[in-house]
Amino acid sequence: MTFEHNTLDQVTTWVKAGHVSDFPEDGGSSILYKDQQIAVFNFTTINKWFATQNLCPHKKQMILARGIIGTQGEEQTPKVACPYHKKTFSLETGENLNGCEDSITTFPIKIEDDTVFVGLVEEK
Repeated sequence: MTFEHNTLDQVTTWVKAGHVSDFPEDGGSSILYKDQQIAVFNFTTINKWFATQNLCPHKKQMILARGIIGTQGEEQTPKVACPYHKKTFSLETGENLNGCEDSITTFPIKIEDDTVFVGLVEEK
């Protein structure tokens, strides 16, 4: 399994995830697009949105959307902690902040007219 930090210039499809009000403040929720579960985080404390894979690479469970979000380190890196295993991942890059195991895939996100969109890279 490969994990990527997808960037805006790679996006081929913007998928509607829902309305801003569909996502809890300072929390996450998951969406399903085709066969892919994506965790969407509304990090209101720092006024940013993030999207990652929902699959925790540690035990292969679809639980990251229920994780605890916060910041870490001097740079205040936005992170999510797996609710079961407490492994932490950067919401910006997907890097495993514990220095072990796999990283996670991240996706660009944008808000337009109160609608949340996730940017995906789809093969043509």
